[in-house]
Parts: sequence; structure tokens; C-alpha cells
Amino acid sequence: MTRARTSIAFLTLIGVFAGPALAAEEIPARAPGLWESVSRTEDGVTTARQCIDATTDRKARETTAGAVSCTKNEVTRTADGYATETLCKVGPLTAEGRGRITGDFTTSVTIETTTTLTGLPDAAGPTVRKTVIENRRVGDCGPGQKPGDIILEDGSVAPTPGTPR
Repeated sequence: MTRARTSIAFLTLIGVFAGPALAAEEIPARAPGLWESVSRTEDGVTTARQCIDATTDRKARETTAGAVSCTKNEVTRTADGYATETLCKVGPLTAEGRGRITGDFTTSVTIETTTTLTGLPDAAGPTVRKTVIENRRVGDCGPGQKPGDIILEDGSVAPTPGTPR
């Protein structure tokens, strides 16, 4: 994934992970275990797995919140989940987003976001990115996996920001 695509993916998900750390409504943490995430954007589909423990989501939110400047972080409980609204900056990039989060947080979570990005290199104006991430718990973490480990499609492992390796 290129640096620009990584930044775009990061900004697209700010509302999900950074917002709840500062908002009045708290999004629940996922149940411990191995979670598979399938992310769909206009650029394609990306699949990864992550080993989660009771504190992984909280640590990721705290780390993300420290790296991002958000002037708006609203999380509202809805009849079927949560709605998010954010306005954040990372360096020269600005992300204004709306999202919807549904699921039971024990076996599945679906995140749908629409983010308007400004300040992208080589972009003539604002860029709208739609992302759907389907997360499902696939079992317990495997041997040698540590909470926070992200197992990428190629089998390489990266720690979640804020988690020791």
C-alpha cells in the first residue's frame, strides 16, 4: 500500500477510533480473540486479521487521538448502533467524515464511513472516500500472536499503534 493510500485509510477510520476517545458516547471494545477485517473501498478489497485483548481497542484509540487534531468528534447511539461525525487534521490533510457502526462487538462489527479529504497531493479538490469494513471474530488468537498484532494479507505482522510487541 502506498504512503498516500495508507494516509487515506488512516484518515477514513479516525472517526471510528479517535472519536470515541473524546466523545460523550463510548463505542464498546470488541471481544477478545482473533478478528478478521475485510475493508472495501473504490480502490479494492483488503483483508487483515488482528489479535484483540480487553485493552487493544482502547490503546489504539488513545494512540490515534494523540496523533490527530480533531475539532469535532461526535458519537451518537442510534437504534441499531452508533453514528459518528468527525473533523480532523493530520499534517496537511483534513478529513471530514460521517460513519455508522453496527454489530454486537462479540462476533461482528460493521463500519461504514464517508470521508471528504482535502489537502491530498495531486488532487484537484476534495476527494470523497467511502469505506465499508466488515469485522468478524474468527476464534482465539493463534500461537505466538500477541494482543495488538495485525496479520496482513501477505502474512507479515505489524503491531497496533500503542501496543508493545
